[in-house]
Amino acid sequence: VQLQASGGGLVQAGGSLRLSCTNSRGTLSRYAVGWFRQVPGDERQFVATISATGGRTFHIDSVKGRFTISRDDTSTVFLQMNSLRPEDTGIYYCAAALLGQGTSFSRNARAYDYFGQGTQVTVSS
Repeated sequence: VQLQASGGGLVQAGGSLRLSCTNSRGTLSRYAVGWFRQVPGDERQFVATISATGGRTFHIDSVKGRFTISRDDTSTVFLQMNSLRPEDTGIYYCAAALLGQGTSFSRNARAYDYFGQGTQVTVSS
């Protein structure tokens, strides 16, 4: 597995971005996928996750109603980010976990087997 996050950029507050996570070495169909973000000096923060089947998702409270995690049939997981705020600024990483059941997911970074290089999201006020 080699994950690649893309889609970041500079946007004004209230704007939108759509992040994508792909596996350059194959599919993501067996993996739960999570998005994390980090700003310099802070710990990596969990943002959202989706089960391998796509049937279960979880978003942290601060992004509920603004961000949506989703996935296509095999290869890409998305994070649609609307109504962006300056506090959403950070490097966003996607991560993949091979969990026991296709309906499982995790909010714990230590549960993830693979992390990709991040993509920078900057929201200006």
